[in-house]
Amino acid sequence: MATTHKPKAKPYVYKWMHSPVGKLKLVATDDGLAAILWERDRPRRVRLEIDGAGDGHAIIMETERQLEEYFAGRRTTFTVPLDPRGTPFQREVWNALLTIPFGETRSYGQIARQIRNPAAVRAVGAANGRNPISIVTPCHRVVGATGKLTGFAGGLDAKAFLLALEGASQPRSAGITLRQVRCPGCATDTTTPRTGTDATTHQSF
Repeated sequence: MATTHKPKAKPYVYKWMHSPVGKLKLVATDDGLAAILWERDRPRRVRLEIDGAGDGHAIIMETERQLEEYFAGRRTTFTVPLDPRGTPFQREVWNALLTIPFGETRSYGQIARQIRNPAAVRAVGAANGRNPISIVTPCHRVVGATGKLTGFAGGLDAKAFLLALEGASQPRSAGITLRQVRCPGCATDTTTPRTGTDATTHQSF
């Protein structure tokens, strides 16, 4: 009887990088960036079988370079190839997130309407919360229907900081403003202006 061999799973490698919003775990395959995870991310939020360190991996190195430019105010979009793992519905939502322009926000309802499933607001929220590629796939640009900051894997301080960095219209959130936002990875508060000038098209996966 012939033996069948399962195809070998693609290897996932990672590297930690420091940023103004704390340490970020960059995860990639040879096909693209698979995840940007937070230092205190819930282990069950994004489940990946990571094989080992990938400090010299080309996609990880390029991602780190582009993130450094983004945090320095010199980049408004990202061009690294993406390779997230998710259901067809999740990937549809994540593709919609990629269309939200730098400096703008959308509500969960707007995303649901964009994917032509207006009744799926809660499911859109759940898919947004499972987005593995934080910052690059900009789930931080999704806010509540009233403009209030809502749950974010990196914490509301990080979400407010990212929106401030991008010069987004100020969302509503008790105790957090975009004029003076606490930098989660800094010792003191900081005010970050929007200075990005890079302009490239978004990609889908």
